[in-house]
Amino acid sequence: MSTSVESRQARMIDELRVFIKKVLSEPTIAVKSMEIARKYRSEPNANELIAQEISANTNIRIPEQWSEADRMFLDIIHEVLEDEEALY
Repeated sequence: MSTSVESRQARMIDELRVFIKKVLSEPTIAVKSMEIARKYRSEPNANELIAQEISANTNIRIPEQWSEADRMFLDIIHEVLEDEEALY
């Protein structure tokens, strides 16, 4: 593996660790994030709206320029929403 790939992976792992610690320390983050995602799921720019509102209403900050970890978080939110739909 090249040094740049390893560096990028290490940065993503560090960011995910910080995120997981925030979610575990404040259990309402997951609930709020999913409520926000449900609200905007059908909007054309859903990811942007979800990211902005999560940043405004929780201690999770998703900057305008998304990192790989930010994209992964938003993708996982959509997967959870799809799983919810499959249950009904």
